[in-house]
Amino acid sequence: MKKEAQHRAHLALFSVIEGGQVYWSNEVREFGALDVYERLLNETYDPKKFNILINRAKSVDIDRLEALLEKSGAVFLTPHSTDWPVALNDLNAIPIGLVVKGDVSALSDRSLAIVGTRNPTAYGIRIAGDFAAGFVDREWSIVSGGAYGIDSAAHKGALIAEGRTIAVLAAGIDVAYPAGNARLFAEIAENGALVSEVLPGAHAIPSRFLTRNRLIAGLAQATLVVEAAFRSGSLRTARDAAELMRPVMAIPGPITTPTSEGCHRLIGERAAEIVTSVADAVELITSL
Repeated sequence: MKKEAQHRAHLALFSVIEGGQVYWSNEVREFGALDVYERLLNETYDPKKFNILINRAKSVDIDRLEALLEKSGAVFLTPHSTDWPVALNDLNAIPIGLVVKGDVSALSDRSLAIVGTRNPTAYGIRIAGDFAAGFVDREWSIVSGGAYGIDSAAHKGALIAEGRTIAVLAAGIDVAYPAGNARLFAEIAENGALVSEVLPGAHAIPSRFLTRNRLIAGLAQATLVVEAAFRSGSLRTARDAAELMRPVMAIPGPITTPTSEGCHRLIGERAAEIVTSVADAVELITSL
């Protein structure tokens, strides 16, 4: 019963605490979800500072949340779950939980994150697909963010090569965002997994793209940036991976192309290793 109570407390906290918050992640890790949840309900935490959160916690209907997950065909994982991807435990803000639709075991595959711009060139699309297929052929899975552009090319490259791919979403697993990728998400759920740090039905907001980037970096053994502008969310994913001491690689492009400026910036700052082939990338990762 204690295990079930902890799981339900994780779900309750997950529903009211936005992902990526180091303070609450540490509280749950140190004291346990059940204790933290009860302290919120009892207003042991500062009722002035945490007034909104306390009121949200008091209004949680855990049975309704469990029904919502079941209706969405998803499962809720916590760090205590058997299928929890332990690679995420290296993060500063370990997720309180994850909503997963598809094959949960895919989250623990040996995987490469492929990220990049939403407005790629034909060169970038081809490279993302080729690298995804090349790693799938070597029995790796591909992790990306489900966005248009490089993300979609990477997911599709993995699927075409009959491999597994994981899309880490900034919205609920049942919210097709972007809408044009609804069919792609359905294919990913059949061959890999959709992952989210928000409940089904939740919509994407700007901050959730940043917090989900750390999950992409955390799930993968290495990260590859294919094309990215000088200021790009993909660079944040690369920095998240570097903070975890995991290999970061970047594809070079023409010096006249804005979509390669971010990759060249990473390479120039020695924040990423330059790679020009799948064999290069595999050798780099396995040699570290």
